[in-house]
Amino acid sequence: MFDTVLVANRGEIAVRVIRTLRSLGVRSVAVFSDADADARHVREADTAVRIGPAPAVESYLSVERILQAAAATNAQAVHPGYGFLAENAGFARACADAGLVFVGPPADAIALMGDKIRAKETVSAAKVPVVPGGRDPDLARAARELGAPVLLKPSAGGGGKGMRLVRDLSRLDDEIAAARREAAASFGDDTLLVERWIDRPRHIEIQVLADGHGNVVHLGERECSLQRRHQKIIEEAPSVLLDDATRAAMGEAAVQAARSCGYVGAGTVEFIVPGGDPAAYCFMEMNTRLQVEHPVTELVTGLDLVEWQLRVAAGERLPFTQDDIALTGHAVEARVCAEDPTRGFLPSGGTVLALHEPQGDGVRTDSGLSEGTEVGSLYDPMLSKVVAYGPDRATALRRLRAALAGTVVLGVPTNAGFLRRLLAHPAVVEGDLDTGLVEREVAGLVTDEVPTEVYAAAALLRQAALAAPARGTGWVDPFSVPQGWRLGGERAWTSHHLRVPGHDPVTVRLRDTADDGFELLLDGAEAPARASAGPAPSGADRRFTFRLDGVAHTFAALPSGTWLGRDGDAWQVRDHDPVEASLSRTAHSGADSLTAPMPGTVTVVKVAVGDEVSAGQSLLVVEAMKMEHVISAPHAGTVAELDVSPGSTVAMDQVLAVITPTEEEQA
Repeated sequence: MFDTVLVANRGEIAVRVIRTLRSLGVRSVAVFSDADADARHVREADTAVRIGPAPAVESYLSVERILQAAAATNAQAVHPGYGFLAENAGFARACADAGLVFVGPPADAIALMGDKIRAKETVSAAKVPVVPGGRDPDLARAARELGAPVLLKPSAGGGGKGMRLVRDLSRLDDEIAAARREAAASFGDDTLLVERWIDRPRHIEIQVLADGHGNVVHLGERECSLQRRHQKIIEEAPSVLLDDATRAAMGEAAVQAARSCGYVGAGTVEFIVPGGDPAAYCFMEMNTRLQVEHPVTELVTGLDLVEWQLRVAAGERLPFTQDDIALTGHAVEARVCAEDPTRGFLPSGGTVLALHEPQGDGVRTDSGLSEGTEVGSLYDPMLSKVVAYGPDRATALRRLRAALAGTVVLGVPTNAGFLRRLLAHPAVVEGDLDTGLVEREVAGLVTDEVPTEVYAAAALLRQAALAAPARGTGWVDPFSVPQGWRLGGERAWTSHHLRVPGHDPVTVRLRDTADDGFELLLDGAEAPARASAGPAPSGADRRFTFRLDGVAHTFAALPSGTWLGRDGDAWQVRDHDPVEASLSRTAHSGADSLTAPMPGTVTVVKVAVGDEVSAGQSLLVVEAMKMEHVISAPHAGTVAELDVSPGSTVAMDQVLAVITPTEEEQA
């Protein structure tokens, strides 16, 4: 076994790999960019090396700087995690040339399986069934021979980028051109392949493990059919669709695929499976790295996949055969990402102000977060993975829903609440899955309404903060306490003007009652509600409990009431100044402010102050976490203000520009 291993990654996977290194007694080396100087993976490693500025191309994607860090710390091996350089054959070769062991497959296997066209040809020759299709230069002809619908895919990469589903072949040429542009922009290669589209397919993958002595086994399957925009969001093991015979056949096909490319290490062979005929499975691609969803396989097999990656890389033989592999129980994983479902799942960001991540009782959270972590727009939006295990699928699902309900990340909007609702969907509970299910049902899983009790909790916490300075020993001037006390008269209301981003302002009025409670009056309510509040959250205990008309409500909260969380959902409740808002509207005379839909970087500015613009005209582009968002003019008018330039870093809801409507629009 190695003495020192450098982990060429960041976030939750870096923390995950470091955990296994520690358990094996191996010294760990972390690398970090300037943006991650105080990150959790840096603190948990035995030593850490700065490798450059925040942009990934100057740090985590810099082969030269990573190799320099390995040399400076006397590392013997490099674990690439996933993403960044994990499937870069050039990096694997550079490690070997530098005398380092790359904890992964040989560079030739990475290169072969990274080319989807060559990969299909190679596994087909090994008698592994593949999806019928074709490739460049005969792409259009092959698509027409297959007949609609067909799927266009880039040969050089995955992750949903450059993929196009064509249901109308009269649009084939346009779709091919668009797919080429996206593939070239994402991977630097516009080569495409085409495959027959299977309606309502299931995505099932097989985990393989191979040593350098010719031994290859599979560790069962993972069902990854719950996806959004071709990105997996829920994974489970095993799949409810497969019987023992189909599982064994798919496993053997995956083993043959691994053998066909001389694979060594942990890898995943992905199949597309017709829900009505699982035996008609077809090879899709092979991922030559550890998968994000590897924990579900670890929980049902009892094997630490990172440990076996390291042991195989160190030259050890697998001490078990296929007959020794057994799947016990059921595991389900949910990916918690920095994204806002109420804003179309746009990337979010911010500072983690309060954090609770469930562990134990059949629940595991792999995370790179800690309180104070800055979640920016430069890297992948995945923050953590919440995984639940049980003796059966129903138990695992219940435990995962409860774990997501208990997940608290105040300060950064996440999709945890959305995932919890998805896991309760009847089709998910029944196991009736396909890759299009989430997109079909997403509208019913996203809730845009802010519960009344959120505003009530925010107002009660603000009221407590106002009263705190007046508390103390001795006499207190009643006029200094915000109780609405009046000499010989009815107590006055204290008004709290609140606003949740994306919603209209709300005013909550409070006044003390003789029994140490409150009367609480919300906008539009005919009569006040009775309220009583427990102590404000303090220290490590972030819970705040209060009663509203006799019903108890508990939130995770900041003492200020500016962030509240419950059941995986979170709300930022800002103070609203109606006077300032009124003056701002008057100053702009009906003009529309264009705000940033997500924290990110302005990459393109197409207009200047004074320019005339038309309705729908593209004005700016904001980029975050590999996603571009075009900001367009809401109406015809004149650019009255422009507060950003290319390269500007912007916060969510920051004003970018102001468009004054033309006289015709105002009329």
